[in-house]
Amino acid sequence: MTTTDTTTTAAISSLTIRRIETVPIRVPLGRVYRGSFYEMTHRSTIVTRVFTDEGIVGEAYAGDEDAGLLEIDAIIHQEIAPRLIGADAMAIERCWELSRETTFNILRDRRLGLVAQACVDSALWDAIGKALGQPLHKLWGGYRDTVPVICIGGYYDGTQTIAEEVAELQQRGVAGMKFKVGGRDPKADALRFREARAAGGPDFVLAADANQGWSREEAIAFARLVEGADLRWFEEPCHWHNDRRAMADVRSIGGVPVCAGQSEFSAAGCRDLMVDRAIDVCNFDASWSGGPTEWRRVAAMSLSFDVAMGHHEEPQVAAHLLASISNGTYVECFHPDRDPIWWNLIANRPPLVDGQIRLPTGPGLGWELDEEYLERYRLPSP
Repeated sequence: MTTTDTTTTAAISSLTIRRIETVPIRVPLGRVYRGSFYEMTHRSTIVTRVFTDEGIVGEAYAGDEDAGLLEIDAIIHQEIAPRLIGADAMAIERCWELSRETTFNILRDRRLGLVAQACVDSALWDAIGKALGQPLHKLWGGYRDTVPVICIGGYYDGTQTIAEEVAELQQRGVAGMKFKVGGRDPKADALRFREARAAGGPDFVLAADANQGWSREEAIAFARLVEGADLRWFEEPCHWHNDRRAMADVRSIGGVPVCAGQSEFSAAGCRDLMVDRAIDVCNFDASWSGGPTEWRRVAAMSLSFDVAMGHHEEPQVAAHLLASISNGTYVECFHPDRDPIWWNLIANRPPLVDGQIRLPTGPGLGWELDEEYLERYRLPSP
């Protein structure tokens, strides 16, 4: 090893965290988007920047918590940053453990602490990738450098017919669609789903997402009504209060692949879904549940259970995570009107080719943020 090599290695052997900055943004949507039992009017996120003594800055955005946006931002500054200043970002497991304490407050919505932790964990990983000169999908496993993309759609009260919506998505180049159901009775939603299948054709990936909208019996009825329509998976089909047992029945009686995991707070929760044979696909959300560090633990477990991995939304991190493993499925995005942040904040977002997104080759996450867009929608940080 030359002297230059030794110096370079020493320079990246540690990353001392100097300070953490955030930019919360809130973008209004063009209309109200309604699922089974919820509605969305804004898209929100927090851009987190971790500055190090070595000059490397980790940068990432995570989460979509509109009502709790500024509370999450405050948790980052008041609870996580004091624990991490002076710590070595390379000791990612230790940093994750230190920031985990923000989730221990039993009188606060636990999701707020989890998203705050995910914001910082994502930015730390970006810094590590930059320090090592590697894109994160390679650092995490490097299984592939492209991943298919599907778009979440089929919202109720839309301005297009189902056929028009599917046609537009195909023109945008996505590989398929995750279609909203669960807000009407199974028969009505089965007709809507079949309409989407007819419009998309046999090569268009089509999943259904009930957002926990139905009872066990209703979910099984829907599964039977769409038999032969090439349902890729049936996501969160049943009400939350007994969903593991109910989803296991939907799998065995309804005979369809089931997807869940986005509503779990931890790797342990996803483990129980797998142990109880409730799922075929786990769409754990790194941005809702403590960051990429925790998601990768779930992905490691999934191989032992022959469960495929997805990721709930958040294409900016999901693309890297899903590309890094052998059992990854699809990156999920929204229509530009539903998620203007992904389509406008990422300045170097590549075009889709044959339904696939190609991962950045730059180190870390590799995304370049549009600073003008960021400034336009930023909120004052506490």
